[in-house]
Amino acid sequence: MNQGTKEVIILTALAPTGTQRIDTLDTVRGFALLGIILVNILPLLDVKTPTPGSLDAWLFQFFNFAVESRFFVIFSFLFGVGFHLFVSRAKAKGANSTVLFVRRLLALLAFGFVHKMFHPGEALFIYAIFGFMLMPFYRLKARTNLIVGLILAMFVCSTGFKPMLVLPLFILGLSVGQFGVFQDIPRFLPAIKKVQGIAFVLMLVGLYAQYHFLPADPFMTANMIVVDDMSEEQLLALTYYTIALTSTGFVMSAFYVTTLIRLLQHSGVQKALAPLTSYGRMALTNYVGQTVLILVGGYLFGWYGTLTYWQSTLFCLGIYVGQMAFSMLWLSAFRMGPLEWIWRVFTYLQVTPLRKDSNGKRSLA
Repeated sequence: MNQGTKEVIILTALAPTGTQRIDTLDTVRGFALLGIILVNILPLLDVKTPTPGSLDAWLFQFFNFAVESRFFVIFSFLFGVGFHLFVSRAKAKGANSTVLFVRRLLALLAFGFVHKMFHPGEALFIYAIFGFMLMPFYRLKARTNLIVGLILAMFVCSTGFKPMLVLPLFILGLSVGQFGVFQDIPRFLPAIKKVQGIAFVLMLVGLYAQYHFLPADPFMTANMIVVDDMSEEQLLALTYYTIALTSTGFVMSAFYVTTLIRLLQHSGVQKALAPLTSYGRMALTNYVGQTVLILVGGYLFGWYGTLTYWQSTLFCLGIYVGQMAFSMLWLSAFRMGPLEWIWRVFTYLQVTPLRKDSNGKRSLA
């Protein structure tokens, strides 16, 4: 066996496929995507501000209290978990994990740069930048990363500056990966239940605070933009609300994740959420695909600036169905999503098989 063949076999073995994948992680990632599109579609199609007292206004408030700043937190946290799994598997195979991860981040940076041209609020570009800052934390112990991540998260929440939550969430995800929570959920169920209970209590407190600090003009929170003619009272109200929104989003996302993990311990729930698992396995493809579908749909049907909140939500539901069906169909024949495969090629600088063999396993041809 020559050296080139050995390298191909080693690199092929590094990708988590089949039973190596952690289905719960994919399902939670898919769940995060469901909420992200509900928020992203609003600026992408310039969805109309609701009329006070309308059904749209109720949906607007539901987004503020149940979706906004919740699913972004989950998606960011999972990046940290994925970072640990990627580096650990690379090290276990004797590969240079640092070089591989740097190339992985550079590829993500390129994806984000292109995506940012069409979606200014996209996360991939920011993830790649903060990803470089995450690398040194791999050398720290799990408990240390947990403490550092929580302290940084609480500090950022106290400022209300949501973009800076990315690094603390990465570190917390790394810590959970180091503890091995997703690799052995039954062993960590008691701790997961405790986190769920604490998060539930803090969530109730946070929702009350968010409601209490809701600005007199609730629709002002849609853009969170400070304008020159804003009064000092309005600015103060917006500041308090933003802090409450960010802090509540942080603890509420923990409640969402722990609740979903507990539900997934039942086989019936696992089967019912199988489409969501496939959706999460192709997270990169589906995340970018959401933007493409939204922009194409808006252009073809002239929806930009004309859709209401309810209409945009129905559009998102249609995208859910289409992307989940596509993900399940695609993964029945291929090992990973198309963008995931491109990402992998750039990471390893090797063109590895994409199509499964006749037995449903990866092909070595």
